[in-house]
Formats: sequence, C-alpha cells, structure tokens
Amino acid sequence: MASGHDKIEKNVGLLIVLVILVVSVGGLVEIVPLYFMKSTTEAVAGLKPYPALQLAGRDIYIREACNACHSQMIRPFRAETERYGHYSVAGEFVYDRPFLWGSKRTGPDLHRVGGRYSDDWHRVHLINPRDVVPESIMPGYPWLQENALDASDIQKKMEVLRTLGHPYTDEEIAKAPDALKGRTEMDAMIAYLQGLGTAITTRR
Repeated sequence: MASGHDKIEKNVGLLIVLVILVVSVGGLVEIVPLYFMKSTTEAVAGLKPYPALQLAGRDIYIREACNACHSQMIRPFRAETERYGHYSVAGEFVYDRPFLWGSKRTGPDLHRVGGRYSDDWHRVHLINPRDVVPESIMPGYPWLQENALDASDIQKKMEVLRTLGHPYTDEEIAKAPDALKGRTEMDAMIAYLQGLGTAITTRR
C-alpha cells in the first residue's frame, strides 16, 4: 500500500502545488519581517537622494552595463573590509531603484569608490583605463566625453521617485534641468562615482 509520501511523488500536479506552497511560506517568513525592520527601511544618517547630475550618471552607469563587472556590495568579512572599507548596510541603498549590489567582480567593488580618486583620474580611467591601471581589462568609454546630457526627462524621473518616497523638494525638481545644462555624460558618470559609499565614511 502506497504511503502518503509515495502518492505525492507520483502525482506531479500535487507535487508542484506543494512545492510552490512550501517555497511561498519560506519566502514570506524571510522577506516580510524585513519591511518592518528600521535598519533595512530607513536611510542612514546623512543619506540624501541622488542630485540630478548623479541620478543621470546612475542611469548611464546602468546603460553601459558597468554593474555587469562591478559589484556595489562590500561583505562583512575581514578580507573585504580591509580592501574596500566599511561593509555595506541596507540603509545606504534605500534610494537606489534598482539597487546594484551584485556579486560579480571582474573589476573591483565600487561601493566605497567615492572620493578615493580625483575627477581627472576618473576621466582618464573612463577614456582609457590602462593609462592609470596598466593591467586593466576594462574597455574605454570615450564617447561619454562627447555626448551631451539629455535633460528632457530628468524632472519626470525625480517626480516619479518622489512618489516612491524619495524626499525631493519642488525646488530641487525645478532646478534639475539647469544642473544638467552644458554637462556631458562623462560629467554625470563621474559625479555618480564620486558619490558612491560616502554616506558612511569609516574606512580601514
């Protein structure tokens, strides 16, 4: 006589339903509590939403698939914190939509890169990485220097983000196009990189 376990294994439809049920319950148990934890939903002290130029730079960063090779998550391990600085905390990323944590490191983690190098260093590095890092396998992005920023949709982006909880003021949204006027995509990318990881400044 077949046991209950045998019946489940031999009935594909029932097995699928039960697997989905178990995975759903397990997922809810892990995910739902995070929405009620202040450490994962509230910004760390001093964190502000991206200014217009950095927000445009972040979009370019995603467009050029920089996150395919660079992570933005420093794990709480000694080998990580000694190289990159303070480990990443959820409160630093409450204004990131989508977040870009990742684990791929063809290139180094960029989460604490803000302020480590000058704007000129970043400019040279983005045009031809081997001029500053001879062993780099990263491609150059010289066209960023030539492309003017498109400011036509920056206000709409900020308005949408405000509806999602980003505390942009009417004044910040009104001045956004002026912040991008006369700027290149290179300027925006550098501004974004220079802001990464600066909310927590403790470094080792």
